[in-house]
Amino acid sequence: MPTTTLHLIRHAEAYTNVDPTGPVAGMKGDRGLTELGRQQAAKLRDRLAASGELTPDAFLSSPLPRARETAQIIQPVFGLDIEIEPDLEEVRVGEADGESIATVIKRYGVPGFRRHPFKPISPGGEYWAQFVLRVGTALNRLATTHEGKTLVMLTHGGFIDASLIAHFSAGVLVPPPRLEFDTLNTSITTWVRHGEGSHWHWRLSLYNDYAHVRGMVVDHRQLWEEALTQLQVTQTES
Repeated sequence: MPTTTLHLIRHAEAYTNVDPTGPVAGMKGDRGLTELGRQQAAKLRDRLAASGELTPDAFLSSPLPRARETAQIIQPVFGLDIEIEPDLEEVRVGEADGESIATVIKRYGVPGFRRHPFKPISPGGEYWAQFVLRVGTALNRLATTHEGKTLVMLTHGGFIDASLIAHFSAGVLVPPPRLEFDTLNTSITTWVRHGEGSHWHWRLSLYNDYAHVRGMVVDHRQLWEEALTQLQVTQTES
């Protein structure tokens, strides 16, 4: 029976990771990688060149600049064209794209899928269940259209996290389960689909392998939590 392998790589550190006051990073607001991010991507490139551990038949990337820039740095290792795949995007933010977080909170309220699982960040964006459904559907479609092949896909932390939730059915999809993953910049996660037709199953063979950037990865969650808390206080006071 054929085996289809999907290697999901999270983009390197981006400006949207380190600047909670900056623009919401859809296609308009995404300012690409930080200098540390470019160094992380180079470390991944060097690891893959030395090890030869990933030998894809196709190399896909989210269209968002932070993903495309990471893909461009590691692309010489594979010698393949980068295929842009829109369904590898992070959660789609709608009209908030390019606006500051402060403006988004003022116009649309504090974003939070656990509190509001059916509410997108702003009009035209995705709510939680839509996002997870897109991720699961995209992985199934790509595995089906590339059956028996190996893909490397440059994507986002949210996409990788949602792949785990979709495949493991980690609780109900709405509201989001009360668990967190720690999918780090430039880490590698691998899904393998065994079988064909209607007789197949997924296996998670690798999650969050970031050995090449150990000591170079920053946990941005506390930074964002503190910034959002301060913004909420500021909005309340005003």
